[in-house]
Amino acid sequence: MLENIEFTQNEGGVRLDAALFARYPTSTRAFCREACAGGQVLVNGRPAIKGLKLRGGESIRIVALAEERDNRVLPDPAVRARCIFEDDSLLAYDKPAGMPVQPLSRKETGTLMNGVVARHPECAEVGDQPLMAGALHRIDADTSGLVLVARTAAAFADLRAQFAEQSVAKTYLALVEGAVAAGCTLENDLVHDPTLPFCRMIDISRARAKVRTAPMHAVTRFQPIGITSCGNEQRTLLEVTIFTGVTHQIRAQLAFAGMHIVNDRLYGGFAVENQTGHCLHALAAGFRHPVSGERAEIRTPYPSWARI
Repeated sequence: MLENIEFTQNEGGVRLDAALFARYPTSTRAFCREACAGGQVLVNGRPAIKGLKLRGGESIRIVALAEERDNRVLPDPAVRARCIFEDDSLLAYDKPAGMPVQPLSRKETGTLMNGVVARHPECAEVGDQPLMAGALHRIDADTSGLVLVARTAAAFADLRAQFAEQSVAKTYLALVEGAVAAGCTLENDLVHDPTLPFCRMIDISRARAKVRTAPMHAVTRFQPIGITSCGNEQRTLLEVTIFTGVTHQIRAQLAFAGMHIVNDRLYGGFAVENQTGHCLHALAAGFRHPVSGERAEIRTPYPSWARI
């Protein structure tokens, strides 16, 4: 963290945020903009916006400017998540619905990884994305279940390679509206809906606007394992296996096939009063252990809505 620094900007014709980054390359462009927005940069004694065009000769004072090394997950001991597996190289957590996996900024707390770093500080230095802190994959905030976390650089590299080559067996549970008689395999080419400001996936064949990103092929297999009733509505519990790792893959593909996950309002499910999250749970993962090389499987307990 750079603090209480003063200098004279001799060169004119540059933006304030660009001048800051040019002078202090150990920071980032995003942190320079953040410091300006937070009133942490004074030009001639006054707070200045990031886009201020400097004339040259200004006196600039930096109250506080984060550096790239400061971009780490903050420990948050208040986060409570159940650790279901632990050894010297790997952790596995059963994340509750409603909790994000990782923070979106270095100041955010309350996520799973904030809690992990509070108990296992070594994870803060693991991985190629500082705010993931060794987490090997993501699940949606409103999805519950298994999250794997590497404790060492070697374990991270090994397991990420397994995810990349799609050799990790990933199993989910999904409770969907209606009665489903038989399982099948779904395949779709998914893209982010370009007409919406937030993330929702659509099949590229159904896109109503020009799509500028390449589609991502998603393959999902499901099998019904039980049917229950809620009032006049039937619901089916599915065991789901995914062979790819596309954003919202299960939620989107099941919805496209007419099977809406209970309480998944983004993809057309009916709202359920007083329920946190939708009825999708990361149940298990099978992989080659990064140290022993033996095949391993980690499973989480069934959530309450799946006990039918």
